[in-house]
Order: sequence, then structure tokens, then C-alpha cells
Amino acid sequence: MLYAIEEINKRETVLPNITLGYRLYDDCASAKIATKVALALVNGQEEAYMGRVCNGPLNVAGIVGCDGSSESIAVARIIGLFKIPMVSYFSTCICLSNRNEYPTFHRTIPSDYHQSKALVQLVKRFGWTWIGAINSNNDYGRSGIKAFIEAAVSFGICIAFSESFSRTDPVEKITKIVQVIKASTTKVVVAFASSGEMRVLFDEIFRQNLTGIQWIGSEAWITADIAPDKRSSFLTGAIGTAVRAVDVPGLRDFLLRVHPSMFPGDNLVREFWETTFGCSLILDNTTRRVRSSHLPQCTGNETLYEIQNAYTETLDGSSYNVYKAVYTFAQALHNMLTCENGKGPFINNTCAYVLDFQPWQLLHYMKSVHFTTKTGEEVHFDINGNPVAGYDVVNWQKNTNGDIEVKMVGHYNGSAPPGKELMLNPKEVIWSGGGQEIPHAVCSKSCSPGTRKTARKGQPVCCFDCTPCADGEISNTTDSIDCIKCPFLYWSNDRKDQCIPKKIEYLAFTEILGIVLVTLALIGVCMAINITVLFFRYRETPLVKANNSELSFLLLLTLICCFSCAVTFIGEPTDWSCMLRHTAFGVSFALCISCVLVKTIPVLMAFKATHPSSNRMKWFGQKQQRLSVFLLTVVQGLICALWLIIAPPFSVRNTNYYREIIILECNEGSSAAFYSISGYIALLSCVCFVLAFLARKLPDNFNEAKCITFSMLIFCAVWITFIPASLSSPGKYTVAVEVFAILASSFGLLLCIFVPKCYIIMITPEKNTRKNLMGKVFEKRLKEL
Repeated sequence: MLYAIEEINKRETVLPNITLGYRLYDDCASAKIATKVALALVNGQEEAYMGRVCNGPLNVAGIVGCDGSSESIAVARIIGLFKIPMVSYFSTCICLSNRNEYPTFHRTIPSDYHQSKALVQLVKRFGWTWIGAINSNNDYGRSGIKAFIEAAVSFGICIAFSESFSRTDPVEKITKIVQVIKASTTKVVVAFASSGEMRVLFDEIFRQNLTGIQWIGSEAWITADIAPDKRSSFLTGAIGTAVRAVDVPGLRDFLLRVHPSMFPGDNLVREFWETTFGCSLILDNTTRRVRSSHLPQCTGNETLYEIQNAYTETLDGSSYNVYKAVYTFAQALHNMLTCENGKGPFINNTCAYVLDFQPWQLLHYMKSVHFTTKTGEEVHFDINGNPVAGYDVVNWQKNTNGDIEVKMVGHYNGSAPPGKELMLNPKEVIWSGGGQEIPHAVCSKSCSPGTRKTARKGQPVCCFDCTPCADGEISNTTDSIDCIKCPFLYWSNDRKDQCIPKKIEYLAFTEILGIVLVTLALIGVCMAINITVLFFRYRETPLVKANNSELSFLLLLTLICCFSCAVTFIGEPTDWSCMLRHTAFGVSFALCISCVLVKTIPVLMAFKATHPSSNRMKWFGQKQQRLSVFLLTVVQGLICALWLIIAPPFSVRNTNYYREIIILECNEGSSAAFYSISGYIALLSCVCFVLAFLARKLPDNFNEAKCITFSMLIFCAVWITFIPASLSSPGKYTVAVEVFAILASSFGLLLCIFVPKCYIIMITPEKNTRKNLMGKVFEKRLKEL
């Protein structure tokens, strides 16, 4: 401060022909002493406080200080009533930005609001989400840690513990705080406290030999001399935000020229000199400090150029802030003194009277001050009296000599665009214990893709479990909160981190089941064709004639269609194939059963006639049989035609059976139509079975009715069995069961009706005679009719 005032008084560009005066006071880090001094200054009682007389009127233009936030709060509340401007160089409490309570307060150090954001970004940068917090129990610590926690929570960072203490607290409380730190699951601790509190805390930490803690410090202690050699092991790697260190040009030389003879009445200079050189300073025969009487006498020729300590180290942020604070007052005074009458900011455009201005007039100029220092920095304040936020990020590291030194590893610029405020070089950072690996501070490990975070009941949001996504849902990012449901045609893969197209399932020609069914259908077609050829070749034989060769050939042709229609159920369903398979099935089997039914009726009528003159057979000759088959089939054809016109079958993608598989199948379109054609076939089958059953006891040599009865028994059994089998076989297996039922019933009709006849034709041709087929009973019955 003395250097800045002397520099200003020597400059001709700032306050020319004006000499700044000053008084220096030590508030002893006590709000009580600071308040007492402030009261003495504003009410003119400074002479009584100082214990000596001051000539001339008291004119306090402004106050530089205090350093502590609590002291600045106490002073700012008092001098604010008198509109006296105040510029602090080290008070960072957010509360001092309240212009309603502190209308005259300004500062050259950023508010803790920005420091809290800087610390949060530092924590976020290294992926720490589970951290501890401690703070000093004063305005600085309470407001700072509050702002930090609020900002941390907004970024999803959780606080494992938060402890507050003061350096005057009992040892038991300090011990308890250290125990809390030791017992916590996190080893990253943010300390928003002053250097005095941290010295007390670190003494206890050293006593309990607590190591492995990654300390993150605020500007109040991160660069302070609180780590003697004995504490270096547990403080190595501490990182935090510090006030930007700027070397004020010329300040070092000024400090090194200091000598007690320059300040003969200053006890602080005397004490500093004796402590630095370890001697007792005697300026005259009457003045001697009792405490240093045992020390050798100072010669007066000692020089500070030979000393290397904190005093000679001028690369310090707080010193530069004091320098800016003094220049802020000087620039405001200069702007006020250069005011032109008639262009002033006060009533009637007047200016302040230089020789007797009021503090509130200087305050007006303080709010709009804007200048550039010798280092090139622009100094100005926002509406709350705060400067542009800027910090150095520093790290405690051991040098080659094994000593602890503070090294700058980055910086924070509060005026930078969002997301670019913090500039850091992680490779230059040394972590707790001197390692290169970034410490971990998480309550729960990150959830990998394919899982989602599930909060633990009664615990912070940072403590969670990783729950796998449900089937059909995915999460493709780390620490996903929710799983994303896959689109309709997609399903989750095994890792649940990607949606893949659902597997499409249908009874294909290329799979084994499809090949087997097609092969069976081809075998059935070939058998029917061979039997047709055989019957055609022996069409003139009694056996073929006796079994109504015309209906037999029609039945064989129909069975070929039945075997063929089974193939239409295999392959990818389309609208056309769905319409074809259902109508082909309905018409083919209606025609087939109609043929069997019509084959049964003449025989039954012939043997049920009770009188020789009965003429029933003439009403059911060849024409009537053809007409019966046609009419019975036309009914089914009409039902199918109406079905195709009104609500035809169509292909659908069914996901009801398996969520991960799309089943391509045919929808009936109209359930009533589907049940109508099925019911019609069932009705014909039942009638045919009943008639065949009634005719089963025909003469022994004529076993056609027995064959029909057995074939219809198989037919009905197959389709009755099909109903529960299809219901219990979802997907393509439903189609496979249906195809198997078609083939089984077709084979039943083919084998039961035609194989016995083929056996007679091929193996026992001697039985293929009219006499053998009719038998005595049959011939007698025909004669009677």
C-alpha cells in the first residue's frame, strides 16, 4: 500500500499537485477491533483512539480493507451509513455483493460466487461426484461453502459430509472432524476456510497420521504457509484456486530498501527487523525491547537483499489486489478533480469541491472507475462492486530438493464463454501422495451401457445401483438414468446397448421343418398320381368299376389338390398367399369329403332297400352323384367367394407370442367366414362318417364302407387333435401343425380308401373278379332288388 501511494504521489498523470495521505491499522483479524477503528474514523475520535493529537481536520475519503470477510462486513455496515467508499483486497464473501446492505463496498478480489463455480468445475473436470466439505465457522466459510454446495448439487455432485469449525473450538471438536474425514468413503475434501483454521486442522491431522486425502482448497489458504516440512507428506497434491499472482513492477526493490530508520516510530517494522535478523534493535539509549534483550544487538547495517523469505516474494495475488485498490481510489479522485463545471454529475451539473468534498461524491466516481494498470489489466467493477473473476489453479508439489512449492497448473476466467472458463493441464498436476493417477471419488461406480441408475433409498443421488435394462429397452450411454424403449420392429441385443431388428419368423422352405413337410406333400402327390395311373390302367376291371371309377378319379384329383394346398402354407406369408391357402384348403377338402360322401350313399341305399320293387337307386344315379358333388362344393365356394370379397385374409406381423420375434402369419380377416368353411367341412365329415359307419357291415367281400369309415375316423381324429395342438404351438409351429393335419388327413383318406384296392389289383389280381367282389349274399341281394 505504501509503495502504491508513493508511486501515485510521484506520477504527474494521476492527481497532479495532489499528495495522498494515509493511515495504517491492523484489525488483528478481529471484527471487534475493526469496528472500533471504523467508528473512530467516522465520528472524529481518531485522536483519542490513537492516543495522540492530529493537527488539521479529519477527512476520511475512503478505506482500503479489510482482508477478512467478517471484518469487512462489520466495517462496511458502519461506513455505509456515511456513504464512505470501501475497497477490500481479500474479502470474498458473497454476502458483500448485496448492495442494499453494503452500498459502498467494492473489492479487487472476485466474489466467492465465482470461486465456488471454479471449484465445482475443478471437481467436475476430474469426475468426482462424492466429496466431503469443511468450512470455517465465519461469514467467509459459511457463505462460500453454501455457494459451493448449491453449485455442486446442480452439477450432480453429492456431498458425503459437511463440517464447520473455528480455530477457537475445543480440541475435541477438531478431533471429531478428523475422525469424520477418516471414516468417510470419499477421499476428496473441499476446504473453504481461512489459513488460521486450516493450521489448527492440519495439526490434528498430522497427529492422527491421516494420509491419502486429496485436498481442494480455496484462495484463503491454498497459497498460505501452513505446510511445514513435517506436514508435506499429507498435503502433497493439494489443488485449489488462488488469487492471480502478479508481480508488481518495482515493488521488490521498494521492499528491500526498507530500514527501521525510515520508520522510527513504527513498532511493527522494529519487530519485523528483529525477527528477520535475530537481533535486538536499539535506535537510542532509552528504547529497547524487553523480549529481545537476550539477542545480540543489531548493527543497523543489515540488508534485506540477503534474505529470502515470504516478505521478499512479491509474486503474490493479495499484494497486487492492494495495489489495485489504492489505484482505484486515486483514479476516482482524479476523475472527480478533473470534473468541468457545468458538466458535473451532481445537482445543476455541478462538480465536487476539491478541498471539501463529501465521501458520497467520491463514491459516485468509484462506481464508474475504469483504468488499466502497469501490468496491462483493466480494472472496473460491476453493479455489485465486484471485479472480473479470475483465478490461478495451483498445485502443491515437491521440487527436486524435496521441498513443497506451489505450482500454477491452470487458470479460471469467469468472463469466458460457458464451458471454457477453466483451462487446465492435467499432465502437470501431482495428486495426493505424489502420484500421477487421478484419485477416484464416487459413491457408486458408473453404470455401463445396457444398465440404468437406480437410486438407493434414503441415500444421495450419487449413490445408486446399476439395474440391467428390461428386454426391449436399451441404454447406450454411461450412467443412463432411464432405458430407451426400442421401436416396434426392433429389439434389444444381449448387451442391451443397441436396438437391432427383430428376428422375423415364419415357416420357410429352407428350414428343416419346411423341407420335411414339403417332402411329405410331394410324396402324397406322387402316391395319388401313381394310384390314379394304376386305376386308369385297370379301369375296366370289376374292382375299379365297382368303386365308382368316376368319383374315384375325382377323389384322387382332389387329394392331389389337398396335398398341394399344404405347400401354400409354407413360405413368407403375403396377402395373396394368405387368400390362396385358406380358400384352396376350404374348397379342396369340401370337394374331397363330398366325393367320399357321395361314394358312400349309393352303397348304403342299395343295401338298405327293403323291397325288391324299390326305386331309390334311380334317384341317385351318375348324374345325381355328379350334381351332389357339385352342389356340395359350390356351397363352400360361395362361402369362400363372400369371404374374399367382404374381408379377405391378409398377412400380419404378430408380436404377441414373442416380444423379440416378429411372427409373419395370416390373419383370417373374418373369423365368421373362417369358422364357416371349417364348420362346413366338419359337417360333411360327420355326415360321411355316420353314413359310412352305418354301411360298415356290408357283405364281407365288399369292404368299401369299412375303408371309408376308417378313413373318416382318422380324418376326424386328426382335426380334433389339431385344435389343442395349434393353440399350444405358437408362431410358425401353429402353421406346421396345420400343414401336418392337412397332410395326415389327406394320407388317411388316400391310404385307407385306395391302398386296399391297390393291393388287390397288384398283389392278388385273382380277387379282382365280379363274383369274388359281390359274394353270395351280395348277388342274392342284387337279385332281390
